[in-house]
Amino acid sequence: MMIPRKEAGYRPVNERIYDFGEVEQTLNQEDRKLQASRCMDCGIPFCHWGCPLGNKMPEWQDLIYKGKWKEGIENLHETNNFPDFTGRICPAPCEKSCVLALHEAPVTIRENECAVTEIGFTEGIIKPQPPKTRTGKKVAIIGSGPAGMAAAQQLNRKGHLVTLFEKDNSLGGLLRYGIPNFKLNKNIIDRRLNQLEEEGIIFKPNTEVGKHISGKEILKSFDAVCIAIGAGHPRNITPEGRDLKGIHFAMEFLSQQNQLIMGETVEAASLISAKDKHVLVIGGGDTGSDCVGTSIRQGAVKVTQIEIMPQPPVGKNPATPWPYYPTILKTSSSHEEGCTRKWSLNTKQFIGQNGQLTEVLVEEVEWVKDESGRMNMQPTGKTEVIKADLVFLALGFTQPVHEGLLNELGVDYDARGNVAVDKTFKSSIDKVYATGDAAIGASLVVRAIALGRKVAEEIHKIL
Repeated sequence: MMIPRKEAGYRPVNERIYDFGEVEQTLNQEDRKLQASRCMDCGIPFCHWGCPLGNKMPEWQDLIYKGKWKEGIENLHETNNFPDFTGRICPAPCEKSCVLALHEAPVTIRENECAVTEIGFTEGIIKPQPPKTRTGKKVAIIGSGPAGMAAAQQLNRKGHLVTLFEKDNSLGGLLRYGIPNFKLNKNIIDRRLNQLEEEGIIFKPNTEVGKHISGKEILKSFDAVCIAIGAGHPRNITPEGRDLKGIHFAMEFLSQQNQLIMGETVEAASLISAKDKHVLVIGGGDTGSDCVGTSIRQGAVKVTQIEIMPQPPVGKNPATPWPYYPTILKTSSSHEEGCTRKWSLNTKQFIGQNGQLTEVLVEEVEWVKDESGRMNMQPTGKTEVIKADLVFLALGFTQPVHEGLLNELGVDYDARGNVAVDKTFKSSIDKVYATGDAAIGASLVVRAIALGRKVAEEIHKIL
């Protein structure tokens, strides 16, 4: 009641749009203690229920408040391998279900999580923890995103010898290639990978299982195989003109920018640049927002983002009451940097000249509930033409890529095209497990870490 919620906030817009440095600022330790002190003696801590990892918020907030940083860091790591990742890029379902969210001023859990981890690294509290003994069992983890990294660390600490395979040049999956540096500096991933390597995990970058090495070979060489390749198949739309130049999937654009920053080679012919262009982002989620921020930094003339769904309400939404995750209007740091946002628009046609995109025809739609309560889209006939030299399709992902490894192994798929698994994350093939987005479809980083931990527990039981 006496201490208000205080956020660290962002760097000034007129400064941050010229670089790819992290936009979020940090509070000092005293401010952090005060923010942690706002965590109350709840009868039932719903933050704990809202977190896929089951982080013990009341416990480690209390430890921070008392200045017991080391104990706070240890408590946090009991349930979360990488609080430095989630402290930056998690949408914080814990905060949405915090009891203080009833008054729209929840505890700054996500920022506290990031801050306490930084103290852990700067003061040398977070150290490699190699196992004292080895079991002699070997595990292959295919895919080095958050699910693969979490599973690898958990299994390695149990004493199994873990090899982490990654098809790209560097490890980290979408954390490295999909999330812009202004949200997650890649040094944050590198220091965790250093920790994993010092704990004894073997890294195999530039190794695509199913291409450079066969699935059969992997099955023969390891006691268990865990597929953590993510849901890499992007959702597409096919209006007239889809084959025009200038239309790209969001991840092509975002990963290329990250490659350039890391100094990786990008072929000049495939270079996508928003400089001096009119950019249209189709899709209103976080990936779309990342395309907005990246386009602005590259020097776009104008950026427009459209969404097929109606504009969500501002502040509170009776349809998604506390403690559920609220469907409300979300304004990201990228939106604040200069972006026109429009809702209830369906893409009807891509228009171009000489094979190059110049405009996009969109139609306004209405969403109407039928007798069963389902929302149905109805065209209104009202159309609009948006000038666009460059379009990014940020429509999410449908399933893991089947071609290559998954089809070679012969795993079964569920109705949505994900790897079908039982409650122990075991696939239809003996010794083969799947976790993260590969098993449940595209989801949150926090859920990927949680599933990586769970699959590790199941594999350990069998081994």
